[in-house]
Amino acid sequence: MPIKIPDHLPARALLDAEGVMVMSEADAVRQDIRPMRIGLLNLMPDKIRTETQIARLLGSTPLQVELTLVKITNHVARNTPAEHITSFYRGWEEINTERFDGFIITGAPVEKLPFEQVTYWDELRRIFDWTQTHVHTCFNICWGAQAAVHHFHGMPKYQLPEKAFGVFRHRNLAPASPYLRGFSDDFSVPVSRWTEVRNEDIPAASGMSALMESDETGLCLLDDPVQRSLHMFNHIEYDTNSLSEEFARDREADKPILPPRNYFPQNDPNRQPENRWRSHAQLLFGNWINQLYQTTPFDISKIGK
Repeated sequence: MPIKIPDHLPARALLDAEGVMVMSEADAVRQDIRPMRIGLLNLMPDKIRTETQIARLLGSTPLQVELTLVKITNHVARNTPAEHITSFYRGWEEINTERFDGFIITGAPVEKLPFEQVTYWDELRRIFDWTQTHVHTCFNICWGAQAAVHHFHGMPKYQLPEKAFGVFRHRNLAPASPYLRGFSDDFSVPVSRWTEVRNEDIPAASGMSALMESDETGLCLLDDPVQRSLHMFNHIEYDTNSLSEEFARDREADKPILPPRNYFPQNDPNRQPENRWRSHAQLLFGNWINQLYQTTPFDISKIGK
C-alpha cells in the first residue's frame, strides 16, 4: 500500500518521480482499510527536505500509512516558508486530543544548548508525556532521541571535541530484535552531531537495550520497551546529498569543519557521494511499521488505554 500525504505537499512530486507509491486523499477514502496513523514532529530547519526523507521511508512499507505533519505550537520556523507551514502543519496543541499508531520526533539544530535552554523545551516535555497516553510507539531521531532519553531516564549528553560527521560502520548487536530483522552484521549509517549519549549512562532498571553501535561514534539505536520507543541517535533517514549540503553550509558560514568521513569517493568533496545506507534505512522503518501493525489496537481510540 502507498503512503497518504496531502495532495499538494512538495514531497509528493519527488516521491512520484522516484517510484514511491503515493495515494491521493480521495483514493484513500475509498479503501476500506484503517491506515496506520503516523505523526511527524518536524524540528529540523529544512522541513520540506525532512518531510520527503521520512515520507520516502514510510512509503516503502506494504501498509497504508497516513502522515500528519506536526509543529511546536508557537515556534516560528525560520528556514521554511510560512505559507508551507500554514498549509501543511498542525500545532501540537491542535492535535493533542488525537491518537496515533506511531509518532516520529526529529533532530534539531540545538544540540549544543542545555536542554532546559531550548525555547520549546517545556512543550516538548509535555509532548513526550502525551506520547505515553496517545501514541502506541515512538521513533525519536538524533537530538530528539537525546532529548527523550534525558526526559524519561535522566541520561546526560556530552559535548564532543569535534563533530561526529560522516558515514560510519555499525554493528548489529541484537539480530533477534524484530526491528533488525534482515539486517547485516555490519552496515553503514550517516552521523552528524556535536554531542553524544553513552552506554554506561543507561539506567540498569530502564529496560533499554542497545541494538546498534559504532566503534568510532558510539551508541546508535536503543530499544526502550517501557516507553514504547526507538531512539536513533544518528541520521539513517538522510538522503544521498544531505551530508554534502551540511558540509557546504558550514564552510560558507566559516565554521571549522572537516569533510564528512567515509563519504566522498577518495575523500574528494568535488565527487558525487555514494549512498551505502539506503537499503538499511528502508529495512529499519519497514520493521518498525510492521511491529507497529502487529501490536497496535485495531480500534485507535484504545491506544494508550
